[in-house]
Amino acid sequence: MEVTRFAPSPNGALHLGHAWSAIVAHDLARNSGGRFLLRIEDIDGGRSRPELADSFRADLAWLGLTFEEVPAQSSRVDAYEVAAATLAAMGLLYPCRCTRAEIAAAARAMGPDGPVYPGTCKADPPGWGEAAAWRLDVAAALARTGPLTWHDALAGEQPARPDLAGDVVLVRKDADTPASYHLAVTLDDAADGVTLVTRGADLFAATHIHRLLQELLGLPVPRWHHHALLVDEQGRKLAKRRNSPALSDRRLAGEDGLALAAALRMGQLPGGIWLSSA
Repeated sequence: MEVTRFAPSPNGALHLGHAWSAIVAHDLARNSGGRFLLRIEDIDGGRSRPELADSFRADLAWLGLTFEEVPAQSSRVDAYEVAAATLAAMGLLYPCRCTRAEIAAAARAMGPDGPVYPGTCKADPPGWGEAAAWRLDVAAALARTGPLTWHDALAGEQPARPDLAGDVVLVRKDADTPASYHLAVTLDDAADGVTLVTRGADLFAATHIHRLLQELLGLPVPRWHHHALLVDEQGRKLAKRRNSPALSDRRLAGEDGLALAAALRMGQLPGGIWLSSA
């Protein structure tokens, strides 16, 4: 009996890529007699638009997906702070004042999410009162945990390689966003009892970091299912920032959501959209 989740951020309308992701998670749960959860990830600072959550619920119902809603991220800020304090007490966090431009200029390697942070602020920490993010000292964390593995339902057993991403940010400099994606989603999935973390293949590399955080914080270890992505004619995944057509527009125009969901399940995609693993 799997527990899966769909966890959209209310910073833009849902599109077909979201529909595909939600359907995959929903069906994996339902086929096992399990539970499909909806979690609103609403801590993205000023970009979050609370009114979109109602549209998300309507979109899922329109597609014929039934769900249980769990607490939104904004209700869990205290838990993020406790976890960050725990890691800091273990000596595994350090402050960083570097900008993205400075990191790009100083980086000596590229990771799955871009330039790997070179550890500048380990040697030259920010001054007292200087605005700073807090990064995870991955080498120190791995020295504490030893080798780790995690299991993907499609790719099989994986050695955890959080070092590939470098010392990622766990607490952001911007006070309006109290935790990074890595910290928040790891804690949320544990709190919600998720047993199968279902998400796009573009987040495969993030799992290395999440597995490390689970070990450090004594959290249960789920399995993962990184599904293929819907992409456009240029091979780019559908995205809010590219103004991919909104599900709500299709819903309000009177399109049959159940028929759309059935077509997606059968691989019948609209023109100009393909299924890709990356």
